[in-house]
Amino acid sequence: MIRRLRRCGHAPGAISPEDQAVVDQFRAMLTAVRNPDPWTPGTGHARDIAVRVGPFVERAHTRPGDDHGPDLIAVTLVHPYTPHAGAYLHGRQLGYTEHDWLSCPTTSIVGYWQPGYTQLTHAANGLHPPDDIGMVPANYALYIEARKRDDSHDGYTLLRLGPYTETRHAQQYGDRLTAALDGRETTLAPGFRVTMRFGPFNVIDHQLFTDPYETDVVALLNATVADVNG
Repeated sequence: MIRRLRRCGHAPGAISPEDQAVVDQFRAMLTAVRNPDPWTPGTGHARDIAVRVGPFVERAHTRPGDDHGPDLIAVTLVHPYTPHAGAYLHGRQLGYTEHDWLSCPTTSIVGYWQPGYTQLTHAANGLHPPDDIGMVPANYALYIEARKRDDSHDGYTLLRLGPYTETRHAQQYGDRLTAALDGRETTLAPGFRVTMRFGPFNVIDHQLFTDPYETDVVALLNATVADVNG
């Protein structure tokens, strides 16, 4: 994946500016690989990070509010030369803009982005990032569940709300639902405890979800409980 020097080391004459640039890029890459700038969740730094995508390393923006999880954070891949002129166009040609926000395992994070990683990207090698980069869309959902009170964990899902594209929106709606459930958890469905759970949005079951932005979630919860109780 690393561009090879076009000039043999024993060739006569001074090294050309073009070859010197390649040497400098190679040295910068080695420095970045040997001396990563460790990423730490919750530091509040609005800096791009470097993430592994197969054998490559890519530059990624982190999403405010979703950039501090211990296991997963939300990222979107960007061209390594962002925001320089032409980076967006070249990234679009290579398919970088086809990936929206993605759930990135923190184990895939190399560290904060350094220019030296550029030679390790798909873009620098004239390649499209793969369609499946090993990360699922970073959407979220709220689940209202009724569970047996005998610790058997038997039960069912009353309501699925989503997708939420930002954690803060899911948290705001979740807070409203939690407040609406306060003191009523064991009375809404006889024999069950009704709780609210935050989790990933399951795209496969999208038809089972209600768009939370088109309804009053508390009124929807009450209507759902009324239907269940007949």
